[in-house]
Amino acid sequence: MCAAAGISSASALSGSASTGEGKIAVLLPDSATSARWENDDRRFFEEAFAEAGLSSDQYLILNAEGDASTMQTQAEQAITDGATVLLMVNLDSGSGAAIIDNARSQGVNVIDYDRLTIEGPGADYYVSFDNVAVGATMGAAMEAALAGFAGVPNVMILDGGPTDNNATLFAEGYMSIAQPHFDDGSWNLVARQAVPDWDNVQAQTIAEQILTAAGNDIDAAIVANDGMAGGVIAALQAQGINGIPVTGQDATVGGIQNILVGDQLMSVYKAVKAEAFAAADLAITLWQGKEPADVTATVNNGTNDIPSVLLTPVATDITNINETVIADGFRSVDEICVGNIDETAFCSEAN
Repeated sequence: MCAAAGISSASALSGSASTGEGKIAVLLPDSATSARWENDDRRFFEEAFAEAGLSSDQYLILNAEGDASTMQTQAEQAITDGATVLLMVNLDSGSGAAIIDNARSQGVNVIDYDRLTIEGPGADYYVSFDNVAVGATMGAAMEAALAGFAGVPNVMILDGGPTDNNATLFAEGYMSIAQPHFDDGSWNLVARQAVPDWDNVQAQTIAEQILTAAGNDIDAAIVANDGMAGGVIAALQAQGINGIPVTGQDATVGGIQNILVGDQLMSVYKAVKAEAFAAADLAITLWQGKEPADVTATVNNGTNDIPSVLLTPVATDITNINETVIADGFRSVDEICVGNIDETAFCSEAN
């Protein structure tokens, strides 16, 4: 994989609203597994389309709320209603492949957004982050956090949903750093388990089970996103375990708040605005009937090399919140500094 710059300003968006045909439909997966889909991706797509000159009747943003059959129905209806481009975050590769097949049979372009469809021939394009690098960012942060640990730390790992190809890529990244430590005995792997559907409640339950089996002897947790990390932290705190390093991803408000109070080590900040603007630019180019000129990366979905735009993730921790998520306008001090979080040093200085 190689990285490519994302589109982060309206000046880079393609063309004007008068030059497209039909509609662009964005298919989001849910609002439960991560707050980003409704709180971030939706607003950035709306901003990108508006700044490019599209009217509200020239695009659709739909959410399947975790139901693959709903997403398939939404895709079919969008095409019936005139969609000529689909931007899709699949719920699983099987249903994603079915949506792609149906769209392709009707001459509709499909862009895999954030998640790659690994069944079938694949989408026409893919816009995401270098997801192996996302996982490696978590692994590197954990490695640094445990460098001064006295003795052999007991580590548990909670992977993302087993039907999500991104979860496989994230795991490839963090295991590339963690596995050598397990192999040489410098870290002890207590348990590793995938969390179905990235479900935060199940993540807490799984963490509770791991803690019980381990006699609460856990020193660190590699967790694949912020929502699940919140569940793990709740399980740890119920057993009186506070402040051990826990990783996360998505730089959600909850994740940043957990970092500020010392419950979470870091989160991987994926500049969702840049990702959404890059995907919107690509969608608009296809909607205009043009051939994208600057998509130079490729990712193999198991069958074909998919033309891709890949962005670079950034580790966010207590030292660089201002320089990352605040500076980019991804998060605001007002939404972070609420309740007891307002008493942290970060919020006191910000206010």
